[in-house]
Amino acid sequence: MSRHNEVTPQTIDKYIAMQPEAFQPTLHELRSIIRSLVPGATESISYQVPCFKHHYMLVGIGVNKNFSSLYTMSPPLVKKLKDDLKGIKLSGATIHFPPGQPLPVALIEKIVKARMQENEIKAMSKK
Repeated sequence: MSRHNEVTPQTIDKYIAMQPEAFQPTLHELRSIIRSLVPGATESISYQVPCFKHHYMLVGIGVNKNFSSLYTMSPPLVKKLKDDLKGIKLSGATIHFPPGQPLPVALIEKIVKARMQENEIKAMSKK
């Protein structure tokens, strides 16, 4: 059993610390980008991955065997941004980044801002 399946971390810091070293810088950078755009986002661990909440779940970050990932939590958004996502590894609504390669920061910012907007619209419609 791999060491990061033994215990579900309770904080994002612990989650990142439990990942292989090659993935940690990307996870820190993803978190930093998200926090810079949504400083009031609530951080939690949900489905065993770090998640950020703004009204509702906004995005998540994590790793698999080969990649660091951004969970957009919005298949319609991924479809809408398909031109922006050309050349980026995707599976469903999850975007994968190879360790040690620069992140497409402008694209990540665009996704997080779009998700904020989706959540704000949803929150307004519930009022």
